[in-house]
Amino acid sequence: MHIVLDDTAMAAAGQGNVLASRLIHRAHAEQDWFLYAPACALVEADRSRPGTAEHLASLPGVTVLDLDLGAALALARQETWAAAHSQYAAQPTPDRPDGAIIATTDPHRWTGEPVRVLDLTT
Repeated sequence: MHIVLDDTAMAAAGQGNVLASRLIHRAHAEQDWFLYAPACALVEADRSRPGTAEHLASLPGVTVLDLDLGAALALARQETWAAAHSQYAAQPTPDRPDGAIIATTDPHRWTGEPVRVLDLTT
């Protein structure tokens, strides 16, 4: 299972969201669960809730994704850098042929986008 945390999911994790906490626990405890934090989304989450970036980056089950050239080129296609990097990170790759699911507390943000969404508000 490959899951990308968007900035809203990261901020929610810092505020004690039970579903976000479960994802973090599973990524740490289960071998086939992978949780990704795109750097641009991490910055935006930290702006809305200071301390979020440092906390998430220190968790062993969370992989911070750098802003590489492909991600940088994708930034112009979205309204925010956080959304663009999250969407880019969720796209299929050779390691993840089915792509990843975006975990969010704002599922409407992703309406009409070619991504699968996990709503952390229910």
